[in-house]
Amino acid sequence: MDIIFYHPTFDTSYWIKALSEAIPGARVREWKRGDNEHADYALVWHPPVEMLQGRNLKAVFALGAGVDSILSKLKAHPEMLPEHIPLFRLEDTGMGQQMQEYAVSQVLHWFRRFDDYQALKQQSRWEPLADYQREDFTIGLLGAGVLGSKVAEALAPWGFPLRCWSRTRKAYPGVESFAGHDELPDFLKGTRVLINLLPNTAETVGIINKDVLNQLADGSYLMNLARGIHLVEADLLSVLESGKLKGAMLDVYSREPLPVESPLWAHPRVAMTPHVAAVTRPAEAVDYIARTIGLLEQGKPATGQVDRQRGY
Repeated sequence: MDIIFYHPTFDTSYWIKALSEAIPGARVREWKRGDNEHADYALVWHPPVEMLQGRNLKAVFALGAGVDSILSKLKAHPEMLPEHIPLFRLEDTGMGQQMQEYAVSQVLHWFRRFDDYQALKQQSRWEPLADYQREDFTIGLLGAGVLGSKVAEALAPWGFPLRCWSRTRKAYPGVESFAGHDELPDFLKGTRVLINLLPNTAETVGIINKDVLNQLADGSYLMNLARGIHLVEADLLSVLESGKLKGAMLDVYSREPLPVESPLWAHPRVAMTPHVAAVTRPAEAVDYIARTIGLLEQGKPATGQVDRQRGY
């Protein structure tokens, strides 16, 4: 079995060693330009067209939860990866736990009014504030796939009202489910914390805009953990200035790295992290890839295959 590997920033030597140990008998090599030798599987992140084009691969694995970079490249170069070759993404591999940590810590930060106390600290003001009530702190998950379900699971024990919105209705314990564009207004009404975990598709580009944000509860918060392209950043700033939105926590942006001239840097009610909410954990990713390749070699079904039409 031959496996080719390409990632522009990962420690390639670690991955090759770990994959070779996890898949006995496999010949794992780093792909470099000009390598046209046989390969059964390809493990990639932002792959050059020539890496995949013309190969009769058994499967391709994207080394992350998102596959938008591959799908967007396929629009311009459909010959890069024929439809009959399955494309897999890393469904969780430790990302779920990281998303849980990020979301729970930030929700509690807002709920306990630590953002307000930090603002008072900057003014040297000692002023105890009234508590928020859990029943008034409804959390809405925009996107309810694998990562959305993990975040809902982590928030449930804290007693906040939980709701989710997705393409199809879900049946998560203790979570009110909304589905389809017709139910989006009902989902937004009364939501105090909006957490975005949507996949990146043509239908979700710019979905978090002024119209959507203005339908949230007064004094609401936004947490974007999915893709920067989902959020119209100018609209976010406008709604923050109007007072409708009280704060935002952003991990992803329309341009990354975020340009120094972006007004997001200086806004006092925008907190930011540099796309680190959930990163690929090598050991867990290797375990998933090895297990999935084993199933494919036996002709058995495996989870994580991407529906190219849906985009996830």
